[in-house]
Amino acid sequence: MTLNFDVLEGLGFSAFFRQQLGSELQTAWPARVITVERRRLTLLDSEGERDVTMSGRLMGELPEDRATVGDWLLLEPDGERIARLLERKSLFKRMSAGVKVDVQLIAANVDTLFVVTSCNADFNPSRLERYLALAFDSGVTPVVVLTKADEAPDAERYRSDALALRRGLSVELVNALDAGTLGGVRAWCTRGQTVAVAGSSGVGKSTLINSLAGIEVETTGAIRASDQRGRHTTTRRWLHQLPGGALIVDSPGMRELKLADAGAGLGEVFDDIEALVQRCRFVDCEHETEPGCAVREALDRGVLDERRYTNYRKLLREQRYARESIAERHARTRRFGRMVRAHMKESHKKR
Repeated sequence: MTLNFDVLEGLGFSAFFRQQLGSELQTAWPARVITVERRRLTLLDSEGERDVTMSGRLMGELPEDRATVGDWLLLEPDGERIARLLERKSLFKRMSAGVKVDVQLIAANVDTLFVVTSCNADFNPSRLERYLALAFDSGVTPVVVLTKADEAPDAERYRSDALALRRGLSVELVNALDAGTLGGVRAWCTRGQTVAVAGSSGVGKSTLINSLAGIEVETTGAIRASDQRGRHTTTRRWLHQLPGGALIVDSPGMRELKLADAGAGLGEVFDDIEALVQRCRFVDCEHETEPGCAVREALDRGVLDERRYTNYRKLLREQRYARESIAERHARTRRFGRMVRAHMKESHKKR
């Protein structure tokens, strides 16, 4: 097969991935994951779509090492088997919902994250801070997209509240049904760029994607009048190419986003609080009753918002627990791997 790098670049195959090929450049067959259904992957390459099955070797890896939507794979010359997974430039992941301690991959190799929320009761600054931490920790540019602006009596208030979450944050105010309001959003959707769309159910993610695509690529659903929330209309993650050349990743609505190890992202979102922490008299200050506490002083003077500080502490505890849980799981996996290899080696000796 002759590689068409112009087509591949339109699919997001940038110099970051091309330089990983090295001596494989002449025989390499890069393909991008657009859907994942258990072990079955649907890929897109310079010749079109194809299905492959994830090998037992890949399925046996840690969750973070398995292929997910947005990944770039190298295929064997026959185009039917996976040779290897290319290094990622970004990865969205979260802790799985419920009590099970596991990592769930959301999408890989994303350039921009549209954090979608609506101008109604769904607007939640603390939830937005979670998504912003997820984006910054992955090295991805976040853009808050406020939908249903036409239904809000004071939509600009929501924009002001979103802008206050972090200096320099990009915020777009739209009516997802009105293409004339989407100019600012479309500016992020240029050829070869990959955009992920995230947010809770009922905020208009599917409507936004359909408007950007110009066709109905996702079903939409009504929201409940009681709490302005909706039912899940997206049931799986997928990657779709927009008319302008960008690629967009949608995912099921997430009412619960448990952060994995996202310390760097939290530092970006709450850089004002972390600057105050550095000014506390004691290194191990708990910001309760200690003298010389810069954080407590800022709270007492009203310079620091109590809601924001409470969420910061909550997310710190959550990601600390996640980091420890992931480390323990990795250690168990390594021990199990060593045990299996030792057993196979012993069995081989007895033959």
